[in-house]
Amino acid sequence: MKDNSLIYGIRAVMEAIEAGREFEKVMIQKGLSGDLFRDLMAKLRTAGAPIQMVPPETLHRLTNGNHQGVAAYVSAIIYQPIEQIVPMLFEQGKTPFLLILDRITDVRNFGAIARTAECAGVDAILVPDNNSARITGDAVKTSAGALHSIPVCRTTNLYQSVKFLKNSGITVFAATEKGNLLYDATAYQHPLALIMGSEENGVSAELLKISDYLVRIPLMGKIGSLNVSVACGVLMYEIVRQRNFFPEALNEG
Repeated sequence: MKDNSLIYGIRAVMEAIEAGREFEKVMIQKGLSGDLFRDLMAKLRTAGAPIQMVPPETLHRLTNGNHQGVAAYVSAIIYQPIEQIVPMLFEQGKTPFLLILDRITDVRNFGAIARTAECAGVDAILVPDNNSARITGDAVKTSAGALHSIPVCRTTNLYQSVKFLKNSGITVFAATEKGNLLYDATAYQHPLALIMGSEENGVSAELLKISDYLVRIPLMGKIGSLNVSVACGVLMYEIVRQRNFFPEALNEG
């Protein structure tokens, strides 16, 4: 099946940059040189596009066309900077509710999570620019269009972005089976960010280390983990429950 988000060729990618398109990933063949290539690289860096240097075989597998050593996946959405979203939420008098997805690469899981997040009133989703699901038409479809209405923020350094959130007055919760708190045994009425990790590796060790609280969902069966979109739904709706049934705590210190 043809991937309509894939474009290739130096000129095609440059035209996409000039048109203001966002990129999920730009793959550049190792060893490329020349004035046109240098012009492309300058434009990509100015645009803040995620660049990955790859062997020619990678590009040959993607397309039979004349890729000229360059191929890119165009995003189905426009990303927003987390550094602008957070101050804006506080200025609007909101109690921020943010979702951080660490190394969640499955497109359908990502879409399902975004759909639940939009329904739960999440203010923004933060993802790394590497090791994250590409936001394609399939992701948007799975999200039932939620990815067009909820801000998605992308960062080159998730650790530093989480530190920024903490310095901005956001309490950070990480979901992990290593958590010392049951997910419903702590308060969520204050400004917060919830980190969810991949089913295979969970939340990264460096993010666990700087999180304020580690929470877990009890598992009664033999299977060691929930599907990440299901776990995400459980946690997000506990936050919704507390904020709706105990709203007076939102204004407490």
